[in-house]
Amino acid sequence: MARLADLKPTHFEWQVRERIAQVRLARPDRKNPLTFDSYAELRDTFRALVYAEDVDVVVFASNEGNFCSGGDVHDIIGPLTKMDMKGLLAFTRMTGDLVKAMIGCGKPIISAVDGVAVGAGAIITMASDMRLATPEAKCAFLFTRVGLAGCDMGACAMLPRIIGQGRAAELLYTGRTMRAEDGLAWGYWNALHDAEVLEEKAMELAERLTAGPVFAHGITKTQLNQEWNMGLDQAIEAEAQAQAICMQTADFERAYRAFVAKEKPVFRGD
Repeated sequence: MARLADLKPTHFEWQVRERIAQVRLARPDRKNPLTFDSYAELRDTFRALVYAEDVDVVVFASNEGNFCSGGDVHDIIGPLTKMDMKGLLAFTRMTGDLVKAMIGCGKPIISAVDGVAVGAGAIITMASDMRLATPEAKCAFLFTRVGLAGCDMGACAMLPRIIGQGRAAELLYTGRTMRAEDGLAWGYWNALHDAEVLEEKAMELAERLTAGPVFAHGITKTQLNQEWNMGLDQAIEAEAQAQAICMQTADFERAYRAFVAKEKPVFRGD
């Protein structure tokens, strides 16, 4: 197992406090765009989280009023216009690998979105398990605005499952901004909070998760994603096996003993 509290990333800010990792992109003067290097470093960090023994939850936060403005126009989009097919496919696979790493990291991820979350920034929110935003947040899957298809980084698979096929199709075809109130009504945002309390609310939610049975939370995350590709009979059987695994944990026995004693269980993640 690994410890990530001492991680010193080059391309984003990182802090681990009380088993909650906070990550935020570090270019607020440009509304926090992604670069080739930050994509790769984020991918590698989320891959490492699978083995992290000191992190239970991740909060992907905004930085100085914005979440992420997507791929940097000068550092990414310009060079892409000069690449051959081999280079382009290597890039698009790398960006998709970031989503795979977020899905497969075994830890719940909470996005706390203020300002813009567009392009790949919108994808990061989509790949999170839960999403909080401010009423001013602007989320847009604007790939068609730069002459690309809406099917980027898993958007055509994941976004319809969150907000429905018709709504996802509109956003992906038009690239228009999803207003915060629409995102809340559609179930994209779990809640809206004013900017001055957004991160506090995200941390409160993260703390609630870390106080729970974190091993079982990892199982829940796995099942939420694996069951996309299962029929109902397969899903029920997979959940039977998953729950049987959780019934072998000390947390399950602690919860039973606390119930008998009419006390609140204290979970330890084992």
